Amino acid sequence: MRTRDALKEEAIRRKAVDMVVKEGLDGFSMQKLAKAAGVSPATLYIYYKDREDLIVQIATDITSNLMVSSLKDLHPKMSFADGMEIQWKNRVDFFLKNPVDMEFIEQIRYTPMYEKIREIIHKNFGDTLGMFVRNAINRGELVPLPFEVYWSVAFAPLYQLLKFHMQGRSHKNDEFALNDEMVNQTLQLVLKALKP
Repeated sequence: MRTRDALKEEAIRRKAVDMVVKEGLDGFSMQKLAKAAGVSPATLYIYYKDREDLIVQIATDITSNLMVSSLKDLHPKMSFADGMEIQWKNRVDFFLKNPVDMEFIEQIRYTPMYEKIREIIHKNFGDTLGMFVRNAINRGELVPLPFEVYWSVAFAPLYQLLKFHMQGRSHKNDEFALNDEMVNQTLQLVLKALKP
């Protein structure tokens, strides 16, 4: 059995991400990836069981990196406003530094494969985020809400701004570029909406 080569594996991952972003999941195959990466199809199977395993592993790594980055400097006991500001700044930073990776995640977010990733992320990061939210509720800084409502109000506005930025335009304007003032203005509205 051949051994793993970390540089080759990273090159394969980068090529897979680029291909999925440019061509979508429907046109993506192990055969096409092998050809584009300049390796034999057998080489791919040293690293991955199959196409789904490859996609899930890559997406899990990207999403885990996003969550580690998002939670950098976050402490579950800090104020809700301070913790949200940290998370928002960290997420913006990650998205702007990793635009292709985030487009890759968008490609698979609404597929059955994403459920596996969601489980891993919840298992690895749910405790920290859950404790942060519970502490904010206990201190009267956050209204208790179902998770889906909380997440939609807390982060969907930020993700929409990031989508406009990635597209380079909004629904209204021909050109759009995210700036700190917009992020802060939106965050203040979110914090106001989530106060009891």
